[in-house]
Amino acid sequence: MKNTFSRIALGLGILTMTGAALADGMSGKLAVKGSDQDVSGGTVSADMVMADSNGWLVVHRTDKAMKPGPVVAYAPLKKGQNHDVAAILTEPVKSGEMLMLMLHGEAGGMKTGIFEYTLGAKEDGPIKVDGKLVMDVITAK
Repeated sequence: MKNTFSRIALGLGILTMTGAALADGMSGKLAVKGSDQDVSGGTVSADMVMADSNGWLVVHRTDKAMKPGPVVAYAPLKKGQNHDVAAILTEPVKSGEMLMLMLHGEAGGMKTGIFEYTLGAKEDGPIKVDGKLVMDVITAK
């Protein structure tokens, strides 16, 4: 009986350590994950954003060329994992339009906590990993 409990405890310990290792492995990887969604309520959400510092979820218009266009929404992010991040749309978005959910930093601006980015600017600009934007593209429903 004692051996059985020892094996169970050892097994649970290994599972716990494996789960922690997997979580740690994911924690350092910057990411934006979204899904197609109804935006008729005036908001757009990212399912999950992993940020290495405080920053912004920024929603750009885009199309099949996948080039970021004008900003239509943004929301603050905290360092680490952010779930179900909602951003209020600043202009109408129609069903079928493509939106690029992008990770932006808080660096380079004049004021902390104030979103200062304009298309092409360096203030609160996009985060890149190996020269690629950290983003996901969704379609408005």
